[in-house]
Amino acid sequence: MDASMFNSLFTALSGKLYRLAKSMLRHAEEAEDALQEVQLKLWEKHDELDTVENPEGFAMRTMRNLCLDKIRKVHDTSELNEELISKNKNPYEQTELNDLTDRIKGLIDRLPEMQRSIMRMRDVEEMEISEIAYIMNLTENAVTVNLSRARTKVKTQILNELQATNNTIWNE
Repeated sequence: MDASMFNSLFTALSGKLYRLAKSMLRHAEEAEDALQEVQLKLWEKHDELDTVENPEGFAMRTMRNLCLDKIRKVHDTSELNEELISKNKNPYEQTELNDLTDRIKGLIDRLPEMQRSIMRMRDVEEMEISEIAYIMNLTENAVTVNLSRARTKVKTQILNELQATNNTIWNE
């Protein structure tokens, strides 16, 4: 792959790669650094990219692996986009929503790595099942099963916490 083809491919993918990095790393600066690192890694393999069946998936997988390496080094894996929280709520509702968001972040962080990654790619990055399957090197069925299990675990834990909270309130 020549330089102009590489640049056009990377330019087209840079937004998706950045969003994936930011959703996993949670900081814009770290996501920008990861984007530059992936660009360098891909450029080092630019001669081989012509033979890759799905260059976009290959780039996304490269970014995912790089981000996982960074996360393992820092041991900080929580994230949910703050944009999900509406700013039009009254302070009480906003506090409740912030608390729920923090609990969900913690629950996602405790998921097994594969389920955590799949849930982030699907629910945060809004990637297609087929893209996730390629990036994770799994079948689409395996991705769907892991996503379902992750969502079920998070939902069950939230419901258990809410029930425990309600029982505590009623018993006081």
